[in-house]
Amino acid sequence: MGVLVQKYGGSSLVDTERLNAVASRVAATHHSGAATVVVVSARGGATDELLAQAAAAAGPAFGAQQLRETDQLLATGETASASLLALTLLGLGVPAVSLTGAQAGMSIVGKPGAGIVDRIDVTRIDELLDEGNVVVVTGFQGQNAHGDTVTLGRGGSDTSAVALAAALGAERCEIFTDVDGVYSADPTHVPDARKLPFVPAAVMAEMAFAGAKVLHPRAVELAMLQGVELHVRTSLGTQEGTVVGEEKDFMTSLETGGAVVAITSDPDVARVLVHARGRSDLAAEVLSILAQHAVPMDLVARSGPNEEEFRMGFTVRRSDVADIGPALDKAIAVHGGEVRIDPDVAKVSLIGMGLLNRPEYVARMTAVLAAAGIATSWVSSSQLRASVTVPADRRVQALCLLHKEFGQTEECADTEQTVAL
Repeated sequence: MGVLVQKYGGSSLVDTERLNAVASRVAATHHSGAATVVVVSARGGATDELLAQAAAAAGPAFGAQQLRETDQLLATGETASASLLALTLLGLGVPAVSLTGAQAGMSIVGKPGAGIVDRIDVTRIDELLDEGNVVVVTGFQGQNAHGDTVTLGRGGSDTSAVALAAALGAERCEIFTDVDGVYSADPTHVPDARKLPFVPAAVMAEMAFAGAKVLHPRAVELAMLQGVELHVRTSLGTQEGTVVGEEKDFMTSLETGGAVVAITSDPDVARVLVHARGRSDLAAEVLSILAQHAVPMDLVARSGPNEEEFRMGFTVRRSDVADIGPALDKAIAVHGGEVRIDPDVAKVSLIGMGLLNRPEYVARMTAVLAAAGIATSWVSSSQLRASVTVPADRRVQALCLLHKEFGQTEECADTEQTVAL
C-alpha cells in the first residue's frame, strides 16, 4: 500500500476516551500496511482558551509583534495533541513520532495568523515512514523564512493535511470529524438531510464557502488543484462517509436528477455598504483594504462610472468586521463618505451545477422565501451557487424551506427558533 494521510479534528481528541479511539483506528491503519501520516488539530476548546489568554496578556495594543507571539502560543495546542497521540500509539506498541509543522518541513509565507503553505520538504517524513513509524504532524502551522512559527488561520489543519497528502503523493486524504460525511443540509436543523456519498470537488468548495462547516474551502481548493481525493468520515464509528473528488458520471446524473445538490446557510455574515458623494472610484481602495486583511468578500455590487456618487455593497464574515471596519471608515471618511455595516443577516445558498442556465431556480428560491415572509436581498448567482441574504433570525427557517422546495427533504426542525449566532 502507499501513503495514507488522516486528519483528526479537535472534537476527535477532546478527552482520553476519544484519544484512545483515534489511536486504535490509526494503529489498525498502520497494521494494514499503509504508510500512515496523521495530522491533528488542537484538542477541542484549546485554541479558544489560548486566544483568550493571549488577548488578556496583550491588552488593547495588538500589533504585529503581538500577532507573532500569539502564533507562537497557538501552535502549542496542536503540539500537545500530536505528542499525546504519539505517546498513546507507543503505548499500543505502534512506533510513532510526532513532528511540528517546522520539523515536518512545512514552509509558510504570509503574515502571522494567515499563513499560506509555500512548499513542503518531506525528506524527514519519508525517512521516518521508511523506518516503519506512524508520523503525527501538527496541523495549522509551519515555519517562515526567518524560522518563526506561523499559523494558517481558519481551516489550517485541513489545509495542512491536504498539502501533506499532495507532497507525499498519498492515495487519499481522510478527514475525520464528529459527523459521518457531507449532507444535503446541516442535519442539526434538517433532520432528514441526506448524506451525500460523493460530491465533486468544485461543488464542495462552494458548499464550504457558503457555510458548510465540515470542510474548509481552502483545503478543498488545494485538493482540487493538486488532484487529492478527500474522504470525509466520522471518528466516532466505522460507517462510510463522503468522497470528494472527480467523477465522470456526476454531471449525467445531475442533468436527470435536478441541478441542486445541497442547501447551505451561513450565520457568520455582515453586509457592508460603502457610500461617498462624487465620482471618485473607491473600489480599488476598498478591495485593497480587504486584501491586506485577507478577508474574502461575496455578493458584490457597485455603482457605475457615470453616476453622481460612489456606492459599493458586499458581504464579509461578521467575525472579520472588527478587523476591516476601522480601516474602511478611515479610508472612506477622507472622501466625505461613510460605511454602514449590518451584522443582523445570514446567507442561504443553493449549491449545484448549471444554476446560471436555470434562472427558474433563483426565481423559485426568492418566491418560496417571500411567501414565508422572509425578506431577501443581495442576490448572487453562478453556475455552482445561488445565494441571498436573509434576516439572521430567519436563517434556519429559510434553510428548511429551500431544502424542501428543491426536493431534498420532507420535514424540518423547529423553524420558529431564534438562531444562536
